[in-house]
Amino acid sequence: MTAHFPRSRRALAVGAGTALATAVALLPNASAAAAETEATSLSYVVNVQPGHGPSARVERAIAKAGGTVVTSYDRIGVIVVHSANPDFARTLRKVPGVQSAGNTRNAPLPAQSTTDVGTPKVLSAAEVAAVTEAEGQDPLQPLQWDLPAIKADRAHEKSLGSSRVTVAVIDTGVDDTHPDLAPNFDRDASVNCVTGKPDTSEGAWRPGPTESPHGTHVAGEIAAAKNGVGMTGVAPGVKVSGIKVSTTEGYFYTEAVVCGFVWAAEHGVDVTNNSYYTDPWYFNCKNDPDQKALVEAVSRAARYAEKKGTVNVAAAGNENYDLAADEITDPVSPNDGTPVERVVDPSKCLDIPTQLPGVVTVAATGAKGLKSSFSNHGLGVVDIAAPGGDSTRFQTPEPPATSGLILGTLPGGRWGYMAGTSMASPHVAGVAALIKSTRPYLPPTAVKALLYAQADSKACGDPYDIDGDGEVDATCEGSKNRNGFYGWGVADALDAVTK
Repeated sequence: MTAHFPRSRRALAVGAGTALATAVALLPNASAAAAETEATSLSYVVNVQPGHGPSARVERAIAKAGGTVVTSYDRIGVIVVHSANPDFARTLRKVPGVQSAGNTRNAPLPAQSTTDVGTPKVLSAAEVAAVTEAEGQDPLQPLQWDLPAIKADRAHEKSLGSSRVTVAVIDTGVDDTHPDLAPNFDRDASVNCVTGKPDTSEGAWRPGPTESPHGTHVAGEIAAAKNGVGMTGVAPGVKVSGIKVSTTEGYFYTEAVVCGFVWAAEHGVDVTNNSYYTDPWYFNCKNDPDQKALVEAVSRAARYAEKKGTVNVAAAGNENYDLAADEITDPVSPNDGTPVERVVDPSKCLDIPTQLPGVVTVAATGAKGLKSSFSNHGLGVVDIAAPGGDSTRFQTPEPPATSGLILGTLPGGRWGYMAGTSMASPHVAGVAALIKSTRPYLPPTAVKALLYAQADSKACGDPYDIDGDGEVDATCEGSKNRNGFYGWGVADALDAVTK
């Protein structure tokens, strides 16, 4: 069973259809997506030798080709440029000193690609009131089957995580006014990166009233405070920041993602969560000069963040693709123009940042501990698994939990359910934050090694027929200790604070 969810690294609202408009309230000081240039312009990245800035020759070539530099990330050699010249990238690629150049989008400025599916199911006031509180838990924690699934409830008896650790949610924006997020929000590490250039104005990191609640949901999964209000995050004692990288239309373009990683690198962020794919290409093929430039730019930014001490965690995606297959049919790219179905080799055409070297790639599990029906997989690609939810019909949780989806915070002081590898990734980011809390001097490579070593190994199991129709819906390859469905295993929060 292969499910297709265009633009999806969105939370899957499997079986949940509450209108998104009911979830989003007007946020104070919400920044409109940062102003962009005239509608005839496109955005480009120009990659040069990392150092102290572009050479005079490159600067002259950019201007001569009709380009305007938006910003230059000199340490990684990535220049963000706007130009109305349709031959801009082709012209720049011929300039000595330019290693690659490509347009980051197909639609004129301004132009969705989170790893969740559908819209949130918002908890009503009556549903909130109906939950029977358990001693020592936040009011809504009985609905969070995902916490005991990774032993986070037991981990919290030992440690809630350190306030010296910050997890950045590179996403659609975070509502830091939410009562479950405000106590742990790191304003200094928050920013709006939508144009590719940091905007630090007050509230710029928040989603607008019509924008996706995705980032706010993810933030709550990671670090909703244990404060007697609402729900509890995986690491409720750590800090969380918002790095907004999606346009008002929900696109995650290369220049914004580069800005996000660089910002995290230079503002003391310990872990980034990346529950999206970089638009407009689901898979970026290196034999295409434009797509090659996008891969190079995001790769440089992610490597820079890791070198500065950041662990980068990313969602595997929601199409039930085998990312280790010889070929995959991609029907949705480019998603900001006219998609053209194409067959790609996923070892050469990369989902970024998910498939970049060094990035922790996370698959999703449901309430019964099986691979979620939608989760991408792949031996040697998936590193680890964590709860991302699934249709309650496929994987029903034990009472008192009532939904097979994942509870999280929503803008406007609400809570609701979503599902997707978007929801699995923040569980792993939270566990990485707990590891970093107990071992503050570990470099990213060591944090990742512990994350994998402490994971609870899980075998492939019986032939995977999640919908019970008698047909195999996905094939798991590998051993109990490492396989395509669960990687090294399911994340373990208890080991993170005790071993």
